[in-house]
Amino acid sequence: MSKRWPELRKLWADHGYSGPELAAWLKEQYGIDLEIVEKPAEQVGFAVQPRRWVVERSIAWLNRSRRLSKDYEHRAESTETWCYLSSIQLLLKRISPRSDSETPYARKAA
Repeated sequence: MSKRWPELRKLWADHGYSGPELAAWLKEQYGIDLEIVEKPAEQVGFAVQPRRWVVERSIAWLNRSRRLSKDYEHRAESTETWCYLSSIQLLLKRISPRSDSETPYARKAA
């Protein structure tokens, strides 16, 4: 189990990360299971893959922060800190939204 992220037990990745070496290393070093999300063999064209949309959505939310839209930082620790700050901002907006502003996903009454 990772000392830095003790609650992290499973990672989902696309087929670009497949291979027994990475899965074995993650399990040995951190106690994390790696699950490769593959598209079904019968699938033709684009379709949303299970669990992958969660990653894409989260990255999109972080990229709303101007500071994270480009790689400005020289150190990985600085980028990590800005990711935390952006996540905190998102959470604060959710628990205490401004009453005078409309959410971007609100449906208009027909």
